[in-house]
Amino acid sequence: MKKSTVALLAILLLATTLFGAGTKEQASGVDNSLQKIMDKGQLIVGLDDTFPPMGFRDENGKIVGFDVDLAREVTSRLGIKLVLQPIDWNAKEQELNTGNIDCIWNGFTITDERLSAMTFTSPYLSNAQVVVVKGDAPYTTLASLSGKKVGYQAGSSAAEALDGNPEFKASIKQIVEFKENLTGLMDLEIGGIDALIVDLFVANDNINRSGKDFRILSEDLSHEDYGIGFRKGDVKLADAVWNQLLAMKSDGTLAKIATEWFGADITVVGK
Repeated sequence: MKKSTVALLAILLLATTLFGAGTKEQASGVDNSLQKIMDKGQLIVGLDDTFPPMGFRDENGKIVGFDVDLAREVTSRLGIKLVLQPIDWNAKEQELNTGNIDCIWNGFTITDERLSAMTFTSPYLSNAQVVVVKGDAPYTTLASLSGKKVGYQAGSSAAEALDGNPEFKASIKQIVEFKENLTGLMDLEIGGIDALIVDLFVANDNINRSGKDFRILSEDLSHEDYGIGFRKGDVKLADAVWNQLLAMKSDGTLAKIATEWFGADITVVGK
């Protein structure tokens, strides 16, 4: 038998053994997700580091944000280390399923499609998908953007919000995808697009912090909730994180963090 054939058989045998072990564990309903995290002593959080105010880099290059502060407090209470892992938002599900990250915690909208593929916590923030235009633009309604160029971040819930408004989508001349919302806002500023669909929190934060002449249309595209996404079946880990958020709600820590970022406690934990 050729060496190459022997090597191939060995690889197939190993793959079969690993697959069988994984299948057996899934079939038995074993959930070791929390224990694995406690054993390795760290939680790897996947995030888009250009998504203020949820997670972004400050002037010193340090990753900061509302979600970052929540995750740091939760991991501290669990007695483990927080590891922040910037990811390509368009490949976030792959990063999670391959084990490169342990959860997605960064203004992550709960959708039916994502619920079927992941384990989510309950919502901790309510949000909306809105349309941002330049301050001096003539657009006042969604209908007024007929025949115009509209952008959004690839892989974001903005795409689903647009799909949920078929008449508006059909009226648009061109849809432009951006890797990051901040790139889309820069393109909006220079006139590359006429409008950008984005999370309400991101829009408000950018307008308030940058001082740029943007405004938000009064008509939004959809209302949505933020949750923390884990690998399908990682219920014990999700529950452990959620229980810490509930404790933070009870002792006032959650309200303190939210007020620092938003001026008030706008969270929906425990409601």
